[in-house]
Amino acid sequence: MTTSKVAVVKGVRSHEPVYKALDLIDYKSILSEWDKVLIKVNFITTKTWETGATTDPMVVEAIIMKLKNLPIEIYVVESDATGTNADKAFEVTGMKEMCEQNGVECLNLRHVKDTVKIQISEGETLGSIKVPRIVTESAMISAAKLKTHTDTVVTLGMKNMFGLLPDKLKLKYHFRGISKVIVDINTVLRPTLTVIDGFVGMEGRGPVRGDAIQMDLIIAGRDPVATDATASRIMGIDPHEISHILKAYNKGLGNIDDIEVVGERLEYVTRVFKR
Repeated sequence: MTTSKVAVVKGVRSHEPVYKALDLIDYKSILSEWDKVLIKVNFITTKTWETGATTDPMVVEAIIMKLKNLPIEIYVVESDATGTNADKAFEVTGMKEMCEQNGVECLNLRHVKDTVKIQISEGETLGSIKVPRIVTESAMISAAKLKTHTDTVVTLGMKNMFGLLPDKLKLKYHFRGISKVIVDINTVLRPTLTVIDGFVGMEGRGPVRGDAIQMDLIIAGRDPVATDATASRIMGIDPHEISHILKAYNKGLGNIDDIEVVGERLEYVTRVFKR
């Protein structure tokens, strides 16, 4: 496996740090073969971006502005969760308004009727998943948050892909072993790019009830394992201790150590997050 490049960019909340991070990982070349892209946001709650709980519309708008230079159709997507209505979250967080201003559709995957079944060969716990067909026909950008999580230690790019499942009662997957479920999903639905919103992160009792922590960071990469591993290190957490990151590495989904960090030096941006 070749060395993976991960961009770490520090800057105040604006489009520019996102632009710089995307340019550092040469986003154009990897998206050039696609005609559709889904930007998967994290709306586990209707809390707004400054709480550290949900993806910042500023980050998504910056991604959209960059993608407008490409001949590609853009959707911003999420699905209902056990306690959250994605349509309400799109509205309350300001994401819907931003998307309308930029001519982009917000899509609640739970209401997409055209679905396909994906078999998972040698899965950790799942034999198959059912997702909207558009998910299998599009590039995926995991627009995640820099957060702790009571069940999975961190919730970053790979954990964010869990929300692609259109089931509202997602709690049932936790009983299958949520870390194993995350790995199974990423085995068959590997994000094309991961962009982690660290303008405001969350520590403590994440993913919803933790404390906001201003980091002024954007972390981006093509390799989802390397990107999450780098973000974990920035949070002061060894990625080898995080079950789903280590399992994904062991299954060959990406690098956990062989990583070239471009932009900021990790020692200058690391802050130990409360678990």
